[in-house]
Amino acid sequence: MAQIFDPLPSHSDNPILCCYVNATSHIQIARISNVTNWYFERVVFPGQRLVFEAIPAAHLEIHTGMMASAILSDTIPCDRLCIQEEVSTPHLTEQDLERLNEGDDIEVAKTEPAAATP
Repeated sequence: MAQIFDPLPSHSDNPILCCYVNATSHIQIARISNVTNWYFERVVFPGQRLVFEAIPAAHLEIHTGMMASAILSDTIPCDRLCIQEEVSTPHLTEQDLERLNEGDDIEVAKTEPAAATP
């Protein structure tokens, strides 16, 4: 069962859906620490796909695990990991994100801008 440990701050505008794949043979730690009032950290096993929501200004730090240590091996802007356009990104539940991480396809309703009334 999924648990929301650190949801995006409520003032976050236009969250984006991102995907990172650990293409190495090492365990990695994916961390976002440059967003005020929000901290994101997950373990990513070799070959695992991590799907998550973030704000476009966030940076994903990748720490590669070795014996009793971890080395910062990469920092990736989250807007480069975006898998949907910002305009059409609906707010996904933690269950939806977990299903995406497990490789399941989910039906995502696209949001259309409201028509202006005269």
